Amino acid sequence: MKYQDHINTKQAFVFGLDDVLYPVKDYQLQVYYLFAQFIEYGEQLDAGEIILFMNETYLKDGAEDIFAKTAAKFELPQKYIINFDLLQQNAKLPLKLLLFAPVLDFLKEIRAAGKPIFLLVDGDPVQQLNKIRQMEWNGLEQFLTVYFSAETGTFEQTLDMLVMKHDLKKKEVLVIGKSLYDNVDKIEFLSVDQL
Repeated sequence: MKYQDHINTKQAFVFGLDDVLYPVKDYQLQVYYLFAQFIEYGEQLDAGEIILFMNETYLKDGAEDIFAKTAAKFELPQKYIINFDLLQQNAKLPLKLLLFAPVLDFLKEIRAAGKPIFLLVDGDPVQQLNKIRQMEWNGLEQFLTVYFSAETGTFEQTLDMLVMKHDLKKKEVLVIGKSLYDNVDKIEFLSVDQL
């Protein structure tokens, strides 16, 4: 019941996705595993070496240019970028994506209080929907309303639209995210790290 203060004072809860509900590395590292398996089959290279390189590169430098770095290291033909990009968007993961335990507890308490839960998702809608579908929601998925900022404008514009569409007051909304968004006008923000 440690989330009760938020639940008592707010009428709606808006969550981000990556590194808010779950660790984004759990998705990325599984995509790299699948890509390495594909390359092993197509190029007869050791998948284990590719996975190790991609994982270490990702943990050190992040996801940017990871295909280019991997292709250079293992002399992969450029044609494989298509397969890599498709996997990024549509990968069927070997393992479900698990929510952070404190976030799952908070979501359960919000649901038990009968209050609405929204996901406001940045990034490529196809990829982000693929992630959402592969999460272990523990039955909460039927109580979520999802908005993609790429379809409606910026994060802030989508948040404003959400508030108006659902007839909410800004002071009654709590946004749970990784980093503070720009327009904090009358909408309270809670860093997921505080959960």
